[in-house]
Amino acid sequence: MKCMYGRESIYALVASSLLASCANQTSAPIVIPAHAVVGVQPEQLTPAFWIARESNASKIVLDRRAISAQGARLFQVDPSVHDLAAMPQVLTANAVRSWIEKLSGDPDEELFDAEGRKLERPDLDALKRNLALETIPESQRTRFGLVVKRADLRTFPTPLRAYDSAGDRDIDRFQESALFPGTPVVIAHESRDGNWWFVVSPLYAAWVDKHFIAEGSAEEVLAYTRKAPYLVVTGAKVRTVFTPERPEVSELQLDMGVRIPVLADWPAGNPVNGQHSYTAHVIELPERASDGTLHFTPALLSRTADTADDYLPLSRANLLRQGFKFLGERYGWGHSYNARDCSGFVSDVYRSFGVQLPRNTRDQSITPAFEHIDFTKADDHERRLAVLRNLEVGDLVYIPGHVMMVIGHENGMPYVIHDTTGISYRGTSGEVTRAVLNAVSVTPLTPLLYARKDSFVDHITSILRVRP
Repeated sequence: MKCMYGRESIYALVASSLLASCANQTSAPIVIPAHAVVGVQPEQLTPAFWIARESNASKIVLDRRAISAQGARLFQVDPSVHDLAAMPQVLTANAVRSWIEKLSGDPDEELFDAEGRKLERPDLDALKRNLALETIPESQRTRFGLVVKRADLRTFPTPLRAYDSAGDRDIDRFQESALFPGTPVVIAHESRDGNWWFVVSPLYAAWVDKHFIAEGSAEEVLAYTRKAPYLVVTGAKVRTVFTPERPEVSELQLDMGVRIPVLADWPAGNPVNGQHSYTAHVIELPERASDGTLHFTPALLSRTADTADDYLPLSRANLLRQGFKFLGERYGWGHSYNARDCSGFVSDVYRSFGVQLPRNTRDQSITPAFEHIDFTKADDHERRLAVLRNLEVGDLVYIPGHVMMVIGHENGMPYVIHDTTGISYRGTSGEVTRAVLNAVSVTPLTPLLYARKDSFVDHITSILRVRP
């Protein structure tokens, strides 16, 4: 799932000004402001605050050649990702069945739908029947497609939402992730009702509404991802220009890190979908024809949209600017609610630099493609604190089910930005207060407790560093 063990919401992050570890780390008492987010003042909610504290904020951490080499290494050594260009020309039934069964197994806990009704055995059996596993051919030609619109990736071929409790509406356990326009996929199987495809994308394999995918040849699909010149979306989200002539590419959302080909040779006097193009970039987008096949069409993206003509230089200042563009965005488990979750947040930030990370926290925290500092139960508290004192901007800190990005140090404590459901902390009188955040948020790191009782520091499993 999105976060390790699929249970991010049950981990409370508890901050205490009474912790002995905080006393060793801070030169000033932890402040509990009126907004109830411990240790955070309004001025700390801007990238400028943290950039000013970095002595080499503009120094390049990793250049384009090194990033490219690291990306190639990811697809060579990490089993959680998929090199679509290396896919065999023929898929076997065993391979397809293995992908589906790995994902679409029986839930191990009670689930409830959006109306609060418990999902019973007949409901789950219907979902399993729609997998149509018995119709998988012994072998099939490998089919390819491109995503034409942001699309949810689902555990089962269904839009049915499933929650841990009757009153929960935040974490849909059938939501896996999302795919953005222009993402290539391998189409591996179709559901019994004919509405869903099981697809394998570079970072994830799951079910998707097939109307968000246009099928084309391997050559045209993979070539689209390499076309130049191109733009990279550097804002949290941008949208194409509205056009009544082509609703399929009108106000189409493009998320941070999405790469879009530019039609640089578009004739200056030719309108695009009824509009002159001189105030916009003419981009090329995939579209799905009525028969499901892949076509390409021009669209306009305003010159004022937050984009760049290449991936951004990977510096600490740019990491901070990019991360803070999501500040306050609603938490969305598995990229639901048109948002993102903890691992999706850090992935989208790093993708704007051309850095690809595995999709989920578990896979990110153990990927052999990046430098790690790993911890075991044998590592004592002091050794862990010593490591935290040397954290740098952009370092990714993992506990079971959650990831945070370091943004700097203040009053002797490292601070992080992360996409989280909320925090809890102890006040000066020892009382536990819950602050429901459900958003990309800034918090201190060192004073946190895990599951309301243990030192957070003692549950860090790994620190990932994007370094040379």
